[in-house]
Amino acid sequence: MTDSDTQSHTATASRKPTLGMVATLAGVSPSTVSRIINGTAKVNSAKMAAVHQAIEQLQFRPDPAARSLAGGSTMSVGVLTQFIDSPYYGEALRGIEDILREHHYVPLFASGRWNEVEEAERLALLQERKVDGLIVLSGRLADQVLMDMSKDLPIVVMGRSITGHQLFSIDIDNFEGSRLATRHLISLGHRNIAYVSGPLDHGDAQRRLEGFKTELSKRSLVFNPALLAVGDFQESGGFKAMNRLLQSGEMFSAVIAANDQMAYGARLALSNAGYRVPEDISLVGFDDLPHSAFTIPPLTTVHQSVYEIGVLAAKAMIALLKKETPTAVTVPAKLVARESTRVARV
Repeated sequence: MTDSDTQSHTATASRKPTLGMVATLAGVSPSTVSRIINGTAKVNSAKMAAVHQAIEQLQFRPDPAARSLAGGSTMSVGVLTQFIDSPYYGEALRGIEDILREHHYVPLFASGRWNEVEEAERLALLQERKVDGLIVLSGRLADQVLMDMSKDLPIVVMGRSITGHQLFSIDIDNFEGSRLATRHLISLGHRNIAYVSGPLDHGDAQRRLEGFKTELSKRSLVFNPALLAVGDFQESGGFKAMNRLLQSGEMFSAVIAANDQMAYGARLALSNAGYRVPEDISLVGFDDLPHSAFTIPPLTTVHQSVYEIGVLAAKAMIALLKKETPTAVTVPAKLVARESTRVARV
């Protein structure tokens, strides 16, 4: 290679890759590259593969600001979580991020903190950033609000069952999951079962409590309101709720916490009061967070793959962005029996 060739190669290599360079390398028009990047192109698989190969070879990255001004995609998706530091939502966010990365989208995360006003503010903020779509992980906003927002951009919402234009929901079988937990304890001979609920205005908490009551009734057991304590889905809430149950004087041999985090807090309250799990009181959680297999004792819980829920939400968003219809799905629940439950003492 001559000095002039070297200089020419160096100059080309040092230039920032452009959409035109991608088009030239892939052997297609710039408009075709643009449509493929935006997910609106209807081209054969060979052209699609050639463009993606050129993008990777040149390490081309579209300018989000320029694309937004041009009315195109910003390759970003807003994600409204409730508590960004929560181990539950953290698993979902990881699943969302992994799938969006595969499709060259960047997630923008915001926390609503289970407050309707904050949720609305955060969603407005994400919209101001010109995101291409929104993924909403539960929340207090009314269904109609989300349906109205979906008229302007695609929305995927978790933990609800609603439909609308550019709106897709992923529901979780909270009702059946709670029935499984209750059935497990009854099969072990427990009859006086306490219940630590999430906030009673929370959709997931409502369906889980309903499942508990339904299974009791099916097994000819009477629901005792005195054995219900309401928490907040946080460890501290489970700790406080369990202390209230212990102070009530009501007798119980087992307790179901409406999520694993509250089960962790309940376990500490029981230990502080001198009760052993499961020798004195059996304990069941809900969610099967990664830490639950490593608590002392390992926690019996209702498994739902929170990571997979995040994956499903992101895949549904990609489908909506491609003007496709995502596949409807309800995430099933199953009981994972570990060492925090045992046969009731006679």
